[in-house]
Amino acid sequence: MTTIGILPRSCGIHSGEFHADEVTAVALLIHFKYIDRDKIIRTREHAHLESCDFVCDVGGEFDPKRRRFDHHQLDYKGELSSAGMIWEYLKDQKIITDIYYNYLNRLLIRGVDDIDNGRLQPIYGLCTFSTVIAAFVPPEQGLVSEQELLDAFNEALDFILGHIARVERKFLYVQKCKETVRRVMESMQECLIFDRSMPWLEAFFELGGETHPAEFVIMPSGKHWKLRGVPPSFQKQMDVRNPLPLEWAGLLKDDLRKVSGIDGAIFCHKGRFISVWETKEDALRALKMVLEK
Repeated sequence: MTTIGILPRSCGIHSGEFHADEVTAVALLIHFKYIDRDKIIRTREHAHLESCDFVCDVGGEFDPKRRRFDHHQLDYKGELSSAGMIWEYLKDQKIITDIYYNYLNRLLIRGVDDIDNGRLQPIYGLCTFSTVIAAFVPPEQGLVSEQELLDAFNEALDFILGHIARVERKFLYVQKCKETVRRVMESMQECLIFDRSMPWLEAFFELGGETHPAEFVIMPSGKHWKLRGVPPSFQKQMDVRNPLPLEWAGLLKDDLRKVSGIDGAIFCHKGRFISVWETKEDALRALKMVLEK
């Protein structure tokens, strides 16, 4: 889309104090190569915004066809902030898959939207992504120059670009491991055994893990092997379908060896959801004990 008077690959956002939603929106557009970083225009002047290819979080208009993504006007009745609007736009443009759309929504975008729109109130002691981005804003606010605010904005933008790249890298690796998880799920029932460490949990529940009978997972953990309980659902990751023995809870090495009778015992978490053993054979012996108890 190129219109006369429009600066291609540019993005207008409001000047002054910035927030997580528009910085995230801009980062997404840069990451997916829709705009150029040197064409970010921080202004509230309507004439300047009109010349921008994209406009986010300012301008009083939500119209994806015109690449306008504001959510502050009364006629917008949705629940998205500019971050969610851009993320949905990228899905509609088929730049991302539905799976990745839901993945980043869960890990980042939904929280930014909900905090910016006031649906999620601050929780004492909980540091959110939006809180981290807010810390980039100079505390003096009105006493600093626009250049100082621009420098702070660019620091926040660098942070978000790095975060998005890391999250995407993990997502791609999870998807790469998915076929291995599928094969193990098809071949094993009570315990899923992996010969290498991998992020199995997300793939397991994407593949219907809530109805799979597995109660445990065994896989390498550094130089050792871990026996971990399977959660009942992805949302309850600290719960397990079958906890490890109560008498193992919180024990280390010698104490765990005495109680379990397994020479390769290293550690059992007091929450009884994970334990660590020296070898695969040790982990299998621990599994047998748990299933027979």
